[in-house]
Amino acid sequence: MGIAMARRWRAGWIMALPLAAITLSGCGAEAERSTETIRPVRAVQLADVSQFARRWFSGRAKATQEIDLSFRIAGPLIELPVDVGDTVGKGDLMARIDPATFLADVNKARAELERAIAEAANADAQVKRQATLTEKGWTAEARLDEYTAAANVARANVAAQRAILQRAELDLSYTELRAPFPGEIVRKYVENFQDVLDKQPIVRLLDSSRIEMVVQLPETLISYAHLVGEVEVIFDPFPDLVIPAKIKEIGSEASETTRTYPVTLIMDQPEDAVILPGMAGKASAKGPPPPEVAEAGLVVPDTAVFTLPDNAKTYVWVLDPEAGVVHRREIRTGNVTRFGVAVLDGVAPGEWVVTAGVHYLKEGQKVRLLEEIEGEEEIRG
Repeated sequence: MGIAMARRWRAGWIMALPLAAITLSGCGAEAERSTETIRPVRAVQLADVSQFARRWFSGRAKATQEIDLSFRIAGPLIELPVDVGDTVGKGDLMARIDPATFLADVNKARAELERAIAEAANADAQVKRQATLTEKGWTAEARLDEYTAAANVARANVAAQRAILQRAELDLSYTELRAPFPGEIVRKYVENFQDVLDKQPIVRLLDSSRIEMVVQLPETLISYAHLVGEVEVIFDPFPDLVIPAKIKEIGSEASETTRTYPVTLIMDQPEDAVILPGMAGKASAKGPPPPEVAEAGLVVPDTAVFTLPDNAKTYVWVLDPEAGVVHRREIRTGNVTRFGVAVLDGVAPGEWVVTAGVHYLKEGQKVRLLEEIEGEEEIRG
């Protein structure tokens, strides 16, 4: 290689070094962006608790008690005195199985018990006589032991026969099917004189003296449901009739599709109408929420609120669920209640606020709800 050519090659190689460095630097930045950590967070959607007094939640009426009655034994029916639509009281006869066979079993068991009692009495008498003879030395001690053992067996037989009689009497009582609570017959599954099996449904009994309704509350309001006192219910067939109700049960598991929680209401039958199971209606809280909740308005968990070292302002991280990023938002807080920190300004109902790990986030950081990640892991598993 000539001297001139060697100089040109060395100069080109030196000029190529900055270009290579720039290229590698760009690749590193791109790699850093591609491996940006998406931090999992927990968040809550804010709700205005005063919505309880302004919103109506749909539901359907159902009976407080509804049961298919059946016999515990099998046999032919001889009585079925009820029909669909009949109203019955607690203890009223619903149906009867022919008791002849069971009555015979009772009589047989009673006779066996009487015989066992007589045999036990005779065995006890034998023990007493043998004990007298043993005391006088006329018989051996072993002979007394034999009579004593026989008496013990006789007494055990009495206990066994008494249990057999109790079972026979119980089976006889099972030939009558009676109402466990007052209600209305809404369905008959068999006809009279039909042979039925044990546990076979005979009639369906419905207690409509009290009515229940199940409504679905969004997850933004479910945490305040226990604060509601009375509830007002209106059923579609009676739009001018307002029925007072109370919360009977609050569900603890949300629907996977609607993300709502079931809340069961209970109410008495009104005097001016009859509410039937299946009727559609709506419910709303009667009056405003308790004063401490009403004054709080929007409430966030205390773990969502933070301050910065260089100022005294108060912030929360607001999650943009569509973009998957968080933004720092200054808020004005009120009193601290047992439900969280009252927020007077800075956030609005419906917005998502991060509730955990607030000190590890930065403006515009990409995040994902922890529930979503857990759900995906379950699917992959």
